[in-house]
Amino acid sequence: MPWDMANHAATALYCDQNQRSRLEHLESSGATPQKIALRARIILKAAQGRANQRIARELGVSRPTVLLWRSRFARAGVSGILADAPRPGRKKALSPEKVQAVVEATLHSRPPGQTHWSVREMAHAQGLSRMTVQRIWKTHNLQPHRVETFKLSRDKRFIEKLRDVVGLYLCPPEKALVLSVDEKSQIQALDRTPPGLPMKKGRCGTMTHDYKRHGTTTLFAALNMLDGKVIGECLPRHRSKEFVKFLATIDRNTPTELDLHLIVDNYSTHKSPPVIRWLKRHRRFHLHFIPTSSSWLNMIERWFRNITDKAIRRGAFKSVPSLIAAIQQYLDAHNAAPKIFTWTKDADTILAKIAKCKEALGTLH
Repeated sequence: MPWDMANHAATALYCDQNQRSRLEHLESSGATPQKIALRARIILKAAQGRANQRIARELGVSRPTVLLWRSRFARAGVSGILADAPRPGRKKALSPEKVQAVVEATLHSRPPGQTHWSVREMAHAQGLSRMTVQRIWKTHNLQPHRVETFKLSRDKRFIEKLRDVVGLYLCPPEKALVLSVDEKSQIQALDRTPPGLPMKKGRCGTMTHDYKRHGTTTLFAALNMLDGKVIGECLPRHRSKEFVKFLATIDRNTPTELDLHLIVDNYSTHKSPPVIRWLKRHRRFHLHFIPTSSSWLNMIERWFRNITDKAIRRGAFKSVPSLIAAIQQYLDAHNAAPKIFTWTKDADTILAKIAKCKEALGTLH
């Protein structure tokens, strides 16, 4: 390796014209990574015969760094400074048996007194690093910190009701409207104490966790599956009386020449004698009940999630009228530019998936 004393000039590093041109291009090009440009400057100065100590001082690097890149260039030319040398050694590979042990422990055991493994607890139990356990879990798609909920309907007429409702979504009757109807009850008018801080650069908006209650309202809503518009009305309670009133609202706000097919859940209010009597007087209304424990079949629930996330959850309401005004404002904005909710799965596909889930639940793991 070329070397020099601190106070003596080094021997000029040999560099032909082609190499010099490439080095000058690397030094001046804006596309060159800074570390490569620095190495090119070291070699160009070394080719002028400057002392290693002087080069180090001028470029703000150590003398060993200058010696290193002089040596690399002397051995391999310009290509020697373009890439870092491979680092010695390699990580010790885990044996398949150890990987399997982590997977088996994750699937079939629990830490003492706890419901699931954490990365650090598994790493401690298996004598591995936290990152190693994370890699194993990622490779095998294991997420013990997560859990998904499910509910299987026990409705004896499940298949019949499923085919009826899905049929309405996929093949609606002619000269008729399909409406997904439900009520979002007990919406609370909550006022925060004190008010939060607005969002700014580097900080999200804040909201205090405590609140004052100022009453509740119930939102009755009907989602038109044809154009995505929603008929909505806020009422104090959700009894048969209020549901009949909302049915009358639907009647006034839909073309009288069309039949109306309403998809509703099995709440007792929807089947009460006052409702039945009203339906007998209004023959164009037809109620279709989803199976029990199958709220996912009612598309209005998807719209309820939107209004909760965008207009209610983060709001501050000093009274029920202010809450109702915010709900109405969201309704007006939605209906001005409605989004159509499209059902895509047919009944056979859904039934096949449910059968697969039941099979998995019956399998011991």
